[in-house]
Amino acid sequence: MKNILIVTHYFPPEIGAPQARLSEMAKIFAETQDVTVLTGMPNHPTGIIANGYEKCISKEEFTDNYRILRSWVYATPNEGFIKKTLSHISFMISSILLNYRKVKNVDVVIVSSPTFFSIFAAYFIAKTKRAKFVLEIRDLWPGIFIELGVLTNKYIIALLTNIEMFFYQQADLVITVTQGFKDNIVERGILESKVKVIRNGADVDKFSPLKRSKSTREKFKAKDNDLVVLYSGAHGISHGLDSVVDAAELLKDSDDIKFVFVGEGAKKRELINQAKYLNNVLFLPSVNRQQMPDLIANADICLAPLKDVPLFSTFIPSKIFEYMAMSKPVIGCLTGEPASILLEAGQIVIEPENPRVLAETVKSLSNDKHNLNQIGIAGRNFVTKNFNRSNLNTYYLELINQL
Repeated sequence: MKNILIVTHYFPPEIGAPQARLSEMAKIFAETQDVTVLTGMPNHPTGIIANGYEKCISKEEFTDNYRILRSWVYATPNEGFIKKTLSHISFMISSILLNYRKVKNVDVVIVSSPTFFSIFAAYFIAKTKRAKFVLEIRDLWPGIFIELGVLTNKYIIALLTNIEMFFYQQADLVITVTQGFKDNIVERGILESKVKVIRNGADVDKFSPLKRSKSTREKFKAKDNDLVVLYSGAHGISHGLDSVVDAAELLKDSDDIKFVFVGEGAKKRELINQAKYLNNVLFLPSVNRQQMPDLIANADICLAPLKDVPLFSTFIPSKIFEYMAMSKPVIGCLTGEPASILLEAGQIVIEPENPRVLAETVKSLSNDKHNLNQIGIAGRNFVTKNFNRSNLNTYYLELINQL
């Protein structure tokens, strides 16, 4: 049995794909290992500390046979680069000052990136506790912010890139969620044998086909025969959601097609303003993890869009696996590795940020309900066979035990 420490800025009860994956991973690891999670006070994405944590500086919890150590963070909404960076720095500092002494007998430290600054805390703990250092790469940071134009100062870019490469070199094991990420890292000089790919997946028992619920369809303001096109997740700069709203505008005269956006993020207010005169677009707040299956079950088509940026050809939106696990047809507005996965699963792929093609695709599918059903079944079969998260986490644990 190994003593495993997982360091992450974000963790349930916060909502989001990284939180869900890490909590499920911790639960499976804890069946055979001693697991502790080092994280912050839950506040994502609203920036409001969750009930029960408001006045806490540090807090210890136990769930699913593992321990959670929480520390104070500077809470801020999921918008604004500087404020989010300050939040990440606050966790880096508080996790060491408040909980370092509570972490004992560590064999392996796992840290999940992005949330770049939490890597510093994890690396410090791993070195001072003489533990193996495992670095998870879920986004190529800072590379994606450079391509999106968020980072432009060449000196800051050089500094962050050097830090990034340092941690790759220091890690005993690097886990990436896409083959494209691995290729990028290896091409930059990191030893290939220590970089492994474990893609995201789905809990195929939790995310399985469900019947519609009348109450949720009413929440969507959709009639029985309406076609609901769902986007769920972060409303950020990475997703090109303005083009989805543009597609909805092209379909505004199709009374039986509704676009539903669920989630929060830096672009949400701008998107709401963009769609303020459209009757076929609805924005809803984030829902908790337990409500997600019902949400997806009441959609007819699910969207996985990304901006038309070259590096995004290596990004795989984790939501596609849960959509497909529930037998929902997926339209991927993306390229590269995620496009290949969707096509192999029998789903639909179109070029990113093309409202006209998206509108035409949705309109065509709305007239072929039998085809929609067959696409959904193909997706479920594909995920069950290839991307069952339980199997992926078992493989992950095998890699850790080999260290």
